[in-house]
Parts: sequence; C-alpha cells; structure tokens
Amino acid sequence: MPIIQAKYLISSAKVDQCPKPDRPEYAFIGRSNVGKSSLINLLTGQKNLAKTSATPGKTQLINHFEITGTRTNDKKKKSNWYLVDLPGYGYARTAKTERDRWEKMIAGYLQQRKNLTEVFVLIDSRHSPQKIDREFINQLDHWEIPFSMVFTKADKSKPGAVTRHIKEWEEELRKDWQFLPRFFLTSAVQHAGKEELLQYLEEKNVQWEENK
Repeated sequence: MPIIQAKYLISSAKVDQCPKPDRPEYAFIGRSNVGKSSLINLLTGQKNLAKTSATPGKTQLINHFEITGTRTNDKKKKSNWYLVDLPGYGYARTAKTERDRWEKMIAGYLQQRKNLTEVFVLIDSRHSPQKIDREFINQLDHWEIPFSMVFTKADKSKPGAVTRHIKEWEEELRKDWQFLPRFFLTSAVQHAGKEELLQYLEEKNVQWEENK
C-alpha cells in the first residue's frame, strides 16, 4: 500500500476527545524505548512525523495521525485511515501517579474506541520474552481486542539471537493459546518489514470498506 500523505492530526487525553471514528484505526504500543516512533516514521516514509527521543516516556497522550494511501494494484483507489501512537508502558522512572493516569487513559481508549481495527504490540527483538509484555498481551486477549506482534530492532542483534527470541515467544504463547497472533519482524535502519506491514494494513482496510 503506497502512502501518499501522512500528517499529525491531534493529541488527546481522553478517548472522547479523539477524532470521529469514521475510518479504520490502528494503534501502536510497546515498552518505552522499543522503537515505536522510528517504526511509524518508517511506515509513513517520513523522518520526523513521530518524534523520536533518547529519553523514554516522551509520548504521554493519544496521538492521531491521518494517513492516505492507495491500493497496491490500483492507484486510483484511495483509503483513509488513522495511525495512533500510544504512550509506552513500563517506564519505571515516571511518577506512579503519572503512570496510573497513562494506564487509565490507554485502557479507556482500547476498550471504548469503536473503530479500533487492530493493535500492534511492539516487542524488542533483542530480548527474551518479558513479563510486562506478556501481561499487556494477556490484557488485550481478555478484552478481546485484535492484535499483532511487531518485533523491532532486528538489526541490533545477530540473526540467530533474533530467531531464538521469536521462537521463545511462540513457545511461551502456545502454553495458553492454540492460535498465535501474527508476527512481523522489522528494522527501521534496514527498512525490514515495512512492505509486509503495509500490505497487511491494506488488507485490513479493504475488509473495513467491504463491511461498511
């Protein structure tokens, strides 16, 4: 799916402040410093659409970006959708009261946003499964919210280590689930995984349009 326009729209502190839910919406979330902003910039083809920072915890609101794309095989057919950048979880240096506010805001958004089509949970591919990521995924499952897992920073480790960590995740999830979520492996530096993610988003957009 070629993206022809991507622009920042609004930042909201509550779900009822978000834009009108009139199009498919995809939320991106993960632990602080997982490379979320870099991935969003990679997908949209813009260097500074989502602000990257060396300091974790900078994203503190529900950030909506308005995206316009075309069909891969038909450039005349356009699709409009929202990409949402959510605050990262698990940043210990943030005051507890602030973390509690973020968690309440995120939970309200995830459970109440009517047009939320899928959540992309970002996982740092350099590490074995982390408890905090598993807990968040379990919560999404409990809320019956569709999600995929996006492994980031594939260029930061040897391929063997990345493969091992993904296999560990598969084994961890199979303890409780018969069907696993979709996995994507990405690298903002090497542009890996971009086309696979955009193709998947295009498929979801087509489904949205067909079910309207």
